[in-house]
Amino acid sequence: MGMRVIRAKDYKDMSRKAANIISAQILMKPDCVLGLATGSTPIGTYDQLVEWYNKGDLDFQYVRSFNLDEYVGLSRTSDQSYYFFMHEHLFDRVNIEEENTHVLSGMERNGEKECREYDEKILSMGGIDLQLLGLGHDGHIGFNEPGAAFEKGTHCVTLKEATVKANSRFFGSPEAVPKQAYTMGIKSIMQARKIVIVVSGADKADIAEQAFMGPVVPEVPASILQLHNDVVVIGDEAALAKCSF
Repeated sequence: MGMRVIRAKDYKDMSRKAANIISAQILMKPDCVLGLATGSTPIGTYDQLVEWYNKGDLDFQYVRSFNLDEYVGLSRTSDQSYYFFMHEHLFDRVNIEEENTHVLSGMERNGEKECREYDEKILSMGGIDLQLLGLGHDGHIGFNEPGAAFEKGTHCVTLKEATVKANSRFFGSPEAVPKQAYTMGIKSIMQARKIVIVVSGADKADIAEQAFMGPVVPEVPASILQLHNDVVVIGDEAALAKCSF
């Protein structure tokens, strides 16, 4: 299998194609374990899933989910927390059971314990069937920043200056931006049975080329996906413009 690439016309087409694969997973295995991502790119995918749910085509009653990451120090009521994001864009709009959704707790002071228990919980449910990912401008997946090594399990990261700066537009001031996050590691992500990564927009064209066509190096964390045996890249024309698959 390896890496399959699906070229979409535009953002809406990309979102529909990604939602198609996720809904097929739910139909095939109603109690599947989904790994979910936040950020602007997957929003259209969630909207499409909600639309199909409203039509009666999808049932989330037995679906279990784990989110990739969460900011350290943000409570679940903060409108910038990923817990809040998931409820706003998906969980509150479908019939998923609250106790079946898992998001790392940013308020947990003992980060090591929080991360270890998260990995154990994923294992106890048989691992992730399908992991949805976005692609960061520097090639990060989750909050796995470019670095000297591929991080293993779920862990705490100190966010790079550029990430904090990019996020400050959501927080009103750089001081208010969380400086750390808990994130699933590369090993956690790579253990998913299937991975779907959505990439949209001309501003992602350079990093998409590096991640999917370049060498597998920790400086481009997403490049590791080339080694996964079942990964689907779904990008619109602008994002895949430099990729010659």
